[in-house]
Amino acid sequence: MDKKEKFFYDIDNIKTDFEMENMNITDEDIRLLERYSNDEISLNDMISSIKNSVN
Repeated sequence: MDKKEKFFYDIDNIKTDFEMENMNITDEDIRLLERYSNDEISLNDMISSIKNSVN
């Protein structure tokens, strides 16, 4: 399994876990996680983006 396949496998598992808690992951969330996974953004950037989207 290459890195991209593993990423989407992990995302599917996360989605399943969140669905059990009545939480949804949006496409935007997935894109953000993918950018982080590909080292395009730092953890701090990802956290800032999440904080900004909540406010």
